Amino acid sequence: MMGRHNHDQGQLFYSFNLEEAVPDDHVVRQVAAVLDLSWVYSELAPFYPKIGRPSIDPVLMIRMLVIGYVFAIRSERALCRDVQVNLAYRWFCTLSIEDKIPDHSAFSRARHERFRDSDIFRRVFERVVEACIAAGLVGGEGFAVDASLIAADANKQRSIPGPEWQKPADPTTASRAVKEYLATLDDAAFGAASEVKPKFVSPSDPAAQEMLFAHLKRILRLGRLRLRGPSGAQFEFTLAAIAQNLRRLAKLIARPPPIAHACAT
Repeated sequence: MMGRHNHDQGQLFYSFNLEEAVPDDHVVRQVAAVLDLSWVYSELAPFYPKIGRPSIDPVLMIRMLVIGYVFAIRSERALCRDVQVNLAYRWFCTLSIEDKIPDHSAFSRARHERFRDSDIFRRVFERVVEACIAAGLVGGEGFAVDASLIAADANKQRSIPGPEWQKPADPTTASRAVKEYLATLDDAAFGAASEVKPKFVSPSDPAAQEMLFAHLKRILRLGRLRLRGPSGAQFEFTLAAIAQNLRRLAKLIARPPPIAHACAT
């Protein structure tokens, strides 16, 4: 006998458990097991006033951004839409099925205000690196430097030849991104001349760093910067590095490498 789903009468009451809706082997469970954000409230407390209307939970916003970079959801508008309908994302963000999702504009305000002033993304990155060191994923005794081309957030259709550019560079009327760029022109980290010479240059395993950049471009879709200005670029790379480290750490914790047994002599 062929069965049919009955749509005649809607159910009045529902019994739903979000914990049971997320599979045990889902990536969000693995990442949640290695991500600790309990310290964020005390870290950001000095940047919030004591009175006034309560803000959006900063831990919720950070968890949503982690979801966005782990699953390559580059647009914050698309991120809010996906968290709205994806039960696994809601579980990771500690949202119930009835909780409302923050508006996408809240992320832009937080980036340019409290998150920027507190350098919270850098703090999260350092905590994740400490967890990687504790798990034996990295030694923490050295680092390697490599480079890769990332497309800028520029519209080629609106570009003009360099000799034709005659607009006066007035810092007072420049946009926020331009002001940040002008303020960092003399910094060595942003291309200024520097006489500092590296102490060591390691030619060993350059392909390992190339694979990390390839992962950022192909998996995390960081082939083009979306945020503008030096601080926007820093936010994007820091969050991408957090997502990359969390994925590797979660994979290591979920499936630890086999332990070599000592041979009997």
